[in-house]
Amino acid sequence: MRFGTVSIVGRTNVGKSTFLNAVLGEDLAIVSPLPQTTRDTLLGVVTREDAQIAFVDTPGLHEPKSELGRRMNLQALDALRGTDAVLFMTDTDVLLRGSGTKPPEIAAEDRDIVARLPKETPVVLVVNKVDRVKNKPLLLPLLEAWSKLHDFRAIVPTSVLRDDGVDRVLDELVALLPESEPAYAADTLTDRPMQFFVREYVREQILNATRGEVPHAVAVTVDRYEEGRIPRIAATIHVEKPGQRKILVGEGGAMLRRIGTAARKRIEHLVGKHVYLELFVRVTERWKNAPRMLSELGYETTDAPEPEEPRRRARPRRSP
Repeated sequence: MRFGTVSIVGRTNVGKSTFLNAVLGEDLAIVSPLPQTTRDTLLGVVTREDAQIAFVDTPGLHEPKSELGRRMNLQALDALRGTDAVLFMTDTDVLLRGSGTKPPEIAAEDRDIVARLPKETPVVLVVNKVDRVKNKPLLLPLLEAWSKLHDFRAIVPTSVLRDDGVDRVLDELVALLPESEPAYAADTLTDRPMQFFVREYVREQILNATRGEVPHAVAVTVDRYEEGRIPRIAATIHVEKPGQRKILVGEGGAMLRRIGTAARKRIEHLVGKHVYLELFVRVTERWKNAPRMLSELGYETTDAPEPEEPRRRARPRRSP
């Protein structure tokens, strides 16, 4: 039996959270087409007959334009410390942008991430979204270019959405893990408390329902989570400008109801019972650049506190 931690790193929108959901068999991490969808690290535990892998999904590394962005990058880089292996994910965008008449060049963002990879930690490279490349022979020069950039233990082309290559990625990672007993019960899915998922699922619906500056201007705090036959939840959506609040509330509160209904269904699927969700919208100016406010909203720069009691599959509970 093998056990170890694997950090999932890469730039934004390459499919890191989609991969985590695929191997967990549960849509735990939020996913959207917008960059910087993932703001926090998320532990996801995969248990097989021969191994248990504690994956750590991380925010996409990017050029930060705010204190929030800087803290997101720090979270991602911090996740590389002390991990048993790294899953570095990229995609085939360079081929889609190129003419196909000259060798592909690795994007500067990807090169920067490779330069930050710990030299003592084995890395598996996953080249995602190969299904979008119609001319498959173009993939070979891309894979060769990657092989010259770093001493990867394996390079695996995948299409996570089509479940193509995912099992091979797991096999390559398991081979890198030390022999050890599992650290989590076999049915453990994550160690995040339920408030974390309430926050994320409300924000996910905002990402799906709004456009422009609004999706990136919001943060969510959970004001109340009362257990019971029907859990009662109250959460506040923070925006930076009154105009953004107006958009989120909508005419006669229609937009806020739409967001709340969709988020409630997401939460109910995870906890396995009905919940009561009440949402509020508040203008919190410049929250993305206020260190104290970011800390209050949960975006810390220091090491994370000790995790809550591990959550079992599809049953996250409220933290004490």
